[in-house]
Amino acid sequence: MLIPVVLSGGSGTRLWPLSRKNLPKQFLTLAGDSSLFQQTIGRTLGLIEATAPIVVCSEDHRFLVAEQLLELEVKGATIMLEPLPRNTAPAIALAALQALARDPHAIVLVLPADHLIGDEQNFRNAVASALPVAEEGWLVTFGIRPDGPETGFGYIRRGEAVPGAFRVDRFVEKPDLATAQAYINDGNYDWNSGMFMFRASRFLEELERHAPAILKAVRGSFESASVDLDFVRIDKAAFVGSPEDSIDYAVMEKTDRAAVVPVSCGWSDIGSWGALWSAAEKDADGNRLEGDVLAIDSHNCLVRSCDRRLVATIGVQDLVIVDTPDATLIASRERSQDVKKLVDQLKAANRPEHMFHRKVYRPWGSYDSIDMGERFQVKRIVVKPGAALSLQKHHHRAEHWIVVSGTAQVTRDEEVFLLSENQSTYLPLGSVHRLRNVGKVPLELIEVQSGSYLGEDDIVRFEDVYGRA
Repeated sequence: MLIPVVLSGGSGTRLWPLSRKNLPKQFLTLAGDSSLFQQTIGRTLGLIEATAPIVVCSEDHRFLVAEQLLELEVKGATIMLEPLPRNTAPAIALAALQALARDPHAIVLVLPADHLIGDEQNFRNAVASALPVAEEGWLVTFGIRPDGPETGFGYIRRGEAVPGAFRVDRFVEKPDLATAQAYINDGNYDWNSGMFMFRASRFLEELERHAPAILKAVRGSFESASVDLDFVRIDKAAFVGSPEDSIDYAVMEKTDRAAVVPVSCGWSDIGSWGALWSAAEKDADGNRLEGDVLAIDSHNCLVRSCDRRLVATIGVQDLVIVDTPDATLIASRERSQDVKKLVDQLKAANRPEHMFHRKVYRPWGSYDSIDMGERFQVKRIVVKPGAALSLQKHHHRAEHWIVVSGTAQVTRDEEVFLLSENQSTYLPLGSVHRLRNVGKVPLELIEVQSGSYLGEDDIVRFEDVYGRA
């Protein structure tokens, strides 16, 4: 049995301001008509003998994963919730244990959720080639045939040929430009893709041999896991004891059974805006223009308008311009890797822009903070048909709700009543309240908050259908 394992724990800070902690790049539509996560899942659906995937993600993203799987009509997937990030080795160990619970002979195909692959047929061919190698007990990685001296990736040097693959001679860190060019000239080096295939049992054997502390902590957390709605919730008290390490350092660089299958499949890890520009289709001037953009005498730029607002350029070149409702990035395309430094400064200043967009998605719908000032905030709230917010109260703010469209069922202390279009209600500070969409169409309303503190952490939940109470 071949079980795809999709790792979806990344934050994608180098694609700020579009990618943020609350909505990272794997859940965004950056190329094509679906998110990178959905494209990754879609690739697994076309593999022969592949079963429903195992997804490992953070608790913060669990509803994003569930909803995007639902959009693809994927059934039977297992969503495992990492209590905290511990890098790829513990995450893959969790998935391997789950795979063995399905099938003691399971082979897992480990895929990052945020990669772009342009040639899916070549990808499928490489997976088919790797399958018998993994069945023979090898830990297989996929090496991307390089098309230039890239300094942003690690490399794998191919050793002697084995049936269907090559033995890994060594892994090497990201090189400088001269070293990268030497690798290209050598001809035996591939980019390290971060994609793997092996028997779940073999990986755990190698993990026990080379990183036993990881396996002990992960096994303990898995054995104490609980099922919550559609999710497998991993025990935090045990998982926190796991060392933080990547699969490369913990296992692949130490095992003597590592093999590499080379593949050319139009691969990109979309690790920066520059990488996205390189992978994207461009116009005759070398520009990638998305949204409401007007470019005059501009060349080799990536310009993206995300807020129905016109972005215009004149006489510029080699720039990245990304405009969102609450932040605009303007950077040299060659310096786009440095966006992470900017995000680090936002974190250090405790600014919310590194974590949230102005529009925030929740399992019941979304809210958009369209205006705010001292002691007030205005939100546009959209609630899905049949969905409900938690039963809650606030210590520091009162709220007015005005229905724009749809039908709302409002709970306010002991009262339960309906509001329709153009009707409104007032929720005093401290009142216990809930909003529910009882209609067949999305419920849209304007919420006006007023009070001494308007933060999202001023919520006391009493009941919640999404397990957040």
